[in-house]
Amino acid sequence: MEKIELLAPAGNMECLRAAVMAGADAVYLAGNRFGARAFSKNFSDEEIIEAINYCHLLGVKVYITVNTLIYDDEVDSFLDYIEFIHKNNVDAIIIQDLGMFDLVRKTFPRLEIHASTQMHIHNLDGVKLMEDLGMMRVVLARETSIDMIEEIKRNSQVELEIFVHGALCISYSGQCLMSSLIGGRSGNRGTCAGSCRLKYDVINNDGKKLNKDDYPLSTKDLNSLESIGKLIDIGVSSLKIEGRMKSKEYVYMVVSLYREAIDSYYRYGKVLINNEKLMKLKKIFNREYTKGFLNNALNDEIINGYRPNHMGVQIGRIVDYNKGIAKIKLSDNLVIGSGLRVIGKDKDVGINVNDFYIDGKIVKEGKAGDTISIKVNDHVYIGDKVVITLDKKINNQIEEEIKKNLRRVKINGKFIARVNEKMRLLIDDGVNQVEVLGIITEKALNKPTLDRDVYDKLNKIGDTVYEYDNLVVEIDDNVFIPLKEINEMRRQAVDLLNQKRLYKKEYIKEEYKISLKDYPRERKLTCLVNKKEDIDKLDRKYDTIYCYEVSDKSVLKLPRVIQKYPDNLRGVLVGDIGAFYKGKDIDTDFSLNVVNSYTVAFLHSIGARKITLSYELTNEQIKNLIRNYYNRYGVHPNTEVIVSGYEEVMISKFSLNKYYHDNDICLRDMFGNLYKVVNRDDLMYIYNYKKRDNYREELYDIGVNSLRINMDR
Repeated sequence: MEKIELLAPAGNMECLRAAVMAGADAVYLAGNRFGARAFSKNFSDEEIIEAINYCHLLGVKVYITVNTLIYDDEVDSFLDYIEFIHKNNVDAIIIQDLGMFDLVRKTFPRLEIHASTQMHIHNLDGVKLMEDLGMMRVVLARETSIDMIEEIKRNSQVELEIFVHGALCISYSGQCLMSSLIGGRSGNRGTCAGSCRLKYDVINNDGKKLNKDDYPLSTKDLNSLESIGKLIDIGVSSLKIEGRMKSKEYVYMVVSLYREAIDSYYRYGKVLINNEKLMKLKKIFNREYTKGFLNNALNDEIINGYRPNHMGVQIGRIVDYNKGIAKIKLSDNLVIGSGLRVIGKDKDVGINVNDFYIDGKIVKEGKAGDTISIKVNDHVYIGDKVVITLDKKINNQIEEEIKKNLRRVKINGKFIARVNEKMRLLIDDGVNQVEVLGIITEKALNKPTLDRDVYDKLNKIGDTVYEYDNLVVEIDDNVFIPLKEINEMRRQAVDLLNQKRLYKKEYIKEEYKISLKDYPRERKLTCLVNKKEDIDKLDRKYDTIYCYEVSDKSVLKLPRVIQKYPDNLRGVLVGDIGAFYKGKDIDTDFSLNVVNSYTVAFLHSIGARKITLSYELTNEQIKNLIRNYYNRYGVHPNTEVIVSGYEEVMISKFSLNKYYHDNDICLRDMFGNLYKVVNRDDLMYIYNYKKRDNYREELYDIGVNSLRINMDR
């Protein structure tokens, strides 16, 4: 069985090198365009080439994220970018947009594609569909349980990638519109404002505030160290660490921690967790930890409502305060250059540790049990807890470890020199082998060349990525070898092996083709209701009525999180791409995130009857989408736009309704806006505070076939 891959984040070149030095098997990164972490530094085109070559030389794979939704006017630029990274030997791309997936797989058939977790694939049907369409790997939704992962792996051949550590979205990935619809910053476009990390009051129907902590949607960080063995046994291909916006110190420590844990399982049959490293990682960054939905965590195990950012680790308490000078009794070591936070009842006070005193003497380091005196910029109180948020000593240690540049590629070498024959040097890395021929050697007239002299010259590879695992020297007893010739042979052999390790991915560019049906232009009106008894209460006639319940008068709306679809699925409204593995002639809801004409074409080609466009599109973008569709394919699409109703801004496996045992609650933000929170299908749905009002007859005129009114809140 192939060893599981440890996949690390890289927000910049510093973090990439840290990940590689810590033992990553692969890294994922983004360029300056089309990545879902737009606020990370990311990589220029030149840095992408540098990163790929650096990683490939050390045997590390590189995956590039292009996991945002792409608008029609960006497609040409997107395709140029894909061609650039493909020609420069990226190992795979990670993609969200369904239309761009179809375009790329047909245009560049030799480019490996991975389905981003933003695709919202969470069931076997979704995985099987992607497998049939040529997807090499699926990054499953973070909410997928180990039992479901095992079932998916048992019944499919596609590679599975699982998030095991880092920040969690409270919403299903790709299914959160909160930041976009409320703040104008789209998570599906890489600019998420972190709306879930803000303060909210949980309000019941009587107006009573239910929550004590301020951040009811802010999750703890995922920590799956204890699940590694099970995931290896299941046959998962890759364990993914989140963190492209984290520091190089964070990346190094978390990768190192998981490297040791994985290796211990292969070596000893059990996962050994380095608690010293885990504590260091907590000091670098933590929001407290949860085992997550991977292990079916309960509601109260997911949320850290106290603080949405770095928690730090307790390092002491305030034992005295007088005129801007605080005394702290340390419970752990502290060095200058670190950062502290004093946690008071009403506010926090940050401290930059530039200098401090013990018994009146300035010192550079304090130890557990010491009482230090330090200047603070605000009033603190006796008994206040002190946490460390930046440990300079840990950062310095990591910096030194990275600088040592100790990662090496093990090679085998063999040098042969016979009198009157050409010298031969063979080296291999276990996969690639090279041979270099030297000059014809002569019999020594005076002092023959010794084995140890040859060893010394061949071993001068410290400035390369290589290290001998085995080196054999076979020379005749009476041979003379000019030692400068050995240096040249060694240099040539290293260059040749480098060339082989900097492998070239096969590049082919083909024409994008697709066969599509022509739909007539129509002007239809549809609606969505909760229950079948709501149908008879409608005050006007609708061409189609969607309903969450089965009724002869309506089309059934299926949940967009579903474990298994029935066979021969027909004539329903779906919100998940997995439905197309078993269904056709079905309508798609807004949650498939359709923002370009290629996605409309792709969905029509695999069995979509009518396609609801994304909430995130403006009327002008809708017009552009339909015009491009017709100009490119010569046929008309069948699209729908939701023009009225309260938008679902989030869907979550975590439920505030369950947590507070109340299905009639709202979230109140800092501006007093109320967001309805509903539990349906064992999931939490959060609705926008304001009603959508976009009913415009001109939407028909620009080619939209159907307008929908949602009445389901």
